Amino acid sequence: MKEKSIELLNRAIADELSAVHQYMYFHFHCDDQGYELLSGLFKRTAIEEMRHVEVLAERILFLKGEVDMKVGHEVKRIHDVKEMLELAAQMETDSANDYNRWANECAQNADSATKKIFEALVDDEERHFDQYDKEIDNLAKFGDKYLALQSIEQSKRIAAGRPGN
Repeated sequence: MKEKSIELLNRAIADELSAVHQYMYFHFHCDDQGYELLSGLFKRTAIEEMRHVEVLAERILFLKGEVDMKVGHEVKRIHDVKEMLELAAQMETDSANDYNRWANECAQNADSATKKIFEALVDDEERHFDQYDKEIDNLAKFGDKYLALQSIEQSKRIAAGRPGN
């Protein structure tokens, strides 16, 4: 029982670390392109994913396991905002699906505490998906105008002497 939970928790850490790296990459590139709102969304999500890593690691240590800090996937070098959002939405969907399955596995192994952790992660991942999905909808509705407005707002702020996020 304990070994299976530790394995699943470490797999989740690899997913979360991959998300942190990917979202920070997107944050940097959105910020560089002047898309402050999207940049902030990616940064906030990356920070939440770091908190997930912490919760997962604490559970592994409680179970007397070893925390593997392996990243699951390489960062995809995407600069197009629509593609960034689509990948982020897919990553969140995949994570929610995995965490649902793993919660069920933990239940079958009589590990309700780890099951609850995975269930809480599903809630967070679905919320993240919803945020990215709304941004995809905004792009579809408003097109490049949506991105231009973000860039203009950042330029106005900088011109007014209020640089930085």
